[in-house]
Amino acid sequence: MKFNWVFSGDDNPAMQRACIDMEYSLRPRIMRFLLSRLDVDTDFSTFHFDVNVDKKWVTISDKTPSKYIRKLLPDFDQAINGTSFSSVA
Repeated sequence: MKFNWVFSGDDNPAMQRACIDMEYSLRPRIMRFLLSRLDVDTDFSTFHFDVNVDKKWVTISDKTPSKYIRKLLPDFDQAINGTSFSSVA
């Protein structure tokens, strides 16, 4: 699983720390979501997520195989971008 961090401004130490903190919070939530919908033998290294740090919003990147995007997209926003993501930062 890979994260692409999208933010305005400089890539300063404070922003890097914020991204690390967000990743520690997001990674287990996203993994639980994936495991609840996919087979445990799925190659999760092929999953890519775009994280807009400014808007506090996660999307499934186009780099993720389309068969998984189609399967996950209907429930992804509610499960991952619900009110709890706003409290991550």
